[in-house]
Amino acid sequence: MLGNIELFVRVAEAASFSEAARRLGVSSAAVSKSIARLETKLGARLFQRSTRSLTLTESGEAFFQQVAGSLDDIQSAIAQLGESRDLPSGRLRVNLAPSFAFDYVLPLLKNFKQRYPDVVPDWHLEIRRVDLIGDGFDVAIGGGIELSPEVVARELAKLHLVIVASPEWLVGRVLPVVPADLEGQDGIVARSTDTGRLRSWTLRNAGKETFDLNLKPTAIMNDPEALCSCARMGLGVALVPLERAWPWLQKGELVRLLPGWYVDLGSISVYYPARKALPAKTRVFIDFLLEHFQGNLSDQFSATSKLNT
Repeated sequence: MLGNIELFVRVAEAASFSEAARRLGVSSAAVSKSIARLETKLGARLFQRSTRSLTLTESGEAFFQQVAGSLDDIQSAIAQLGESRDLPSGRLRVNLAPSFAFDYVLPLLKNFKQRYPDVVPDWHLEIRRVDLIGDGFDVAIGGGIELSPEVVARELAKLHLVIVASPEWLVGRVLPVVPADLEGQDGIVARSTDTGRLRSWTLRNAGKETFDLNLKPTAIMNDPEALCSCARMGLGVALVPLERAWPWLQKGELVRLLPGWYVDLGSISVYYPARKALPAKTRVFIDFLLEHFQGNLSDQFSATSKLNT
């Protein structure tokens, strides 16, 4: 319909089917058929044709006055929209967990803004599994988000849980050699944010052996940072994402137990809508994240890294 209206306006301006066709690079027959379709759709004759001239009818003149200015506005809006696809700008709605944001993504913000000053971060820091499309996010960062034909995931890093405890808790205890040595020990246990139930974990090792570990809850938390804090207090054993435990392992405030064993929860990924033409703001943010995470962070996330075994 819009294409037919544009042809109508151009014919009216040129007062000629052939001249309008020449300016638009189409055939006179195509222009004539388009105008005929528009007249049928509107139920009104728009042009008075003769062998020597082409003039607007009264209805055609009234219609021209209504749509000519609007057409220019529409074309301008389309042009601006096209430019916005190529120029990173506008509000970028991102969903991610607070602890992950504070340690790994927010520190990148200054550099990102220096590269793309017209992109406005609109970040939602919360622990929940979002409906990327339904909730209107451009990007979500996390693990375990359900993939559908409308969503694409790109891996940023591994999501591995490791077993940790404080040096204080280990005093007077024999270091575990096999997972069974930890069965029933005091533990800081995670609560699922989806179901509200306590989580239980299956450990695995490089030999593909598995062990279902059950700890005796001494504290229950639903946040990885809280799990680490409780473990550092000496409240018991905890299974936490390696990237959350990493700083405390480096400082010696936590010790990794059974370094050959871990829980594989898949990956931390960046999720975004599966569109052929992503907005530039979304595309550059995804590329920026991949550039950073595929650099020197792998040792802080993968429990099978040589530095962590």
